[in-house]
Amino acid sequence: MANVKDLIGVQYEPYTMEIEKGKVREFAEAIGEDNPIYYDLESAKKEGFKGIPIPLTFLTSVDFWAGPSFEEKVKKLQINPVKVLHGEQEYEFIGDIYVGDVLSVESKVVDVVVKQGSSGGMNLITTENKYFNLNGELVAKSKGVTIERH
Repeated sequence: MANVKDLIGVQYEPYTMEIEKGKVREFAEAIGEDNPIYYDLESAKKEGFKGIPIPLTFLTSVDFWAGPSFEEKVKKLQINPVKVLHGEQEYEFIGDIYVGDVLSVESKVVDVVVKQGSSGGMNLITTENKYFNLNGELVAKSKGVTIERH
């Protein structure tokens, strides 16, 4: 790519995933989360939820299972896969997400920063994902930074 800043605005194909109870349970167990709201509907309702909610970082699973593969991302961004690191991740919840919801996701590059350091340079590529429910309502956003070392 002639100019890495040209990546700003690059979009991935939209993807969709149903939030399954088994995946939420599996994720909660994997992160050591033992709060019963992630396992049992009655416990979730006792705590004021309409259904079993997702753990806060569960959207990573949505992206992993339904989104573009690492290979697809590398190809789309035209970056060297052996020089890639995951920099950071943040989540913003706008609405509730429960087991049984179906999320549609739009994903695009929103920023690129080029940095130079004593050990060389790096590109910091920020991708934003927007998660919509079946009613078309925006329920969450995430931003992730991919670091490509020079």
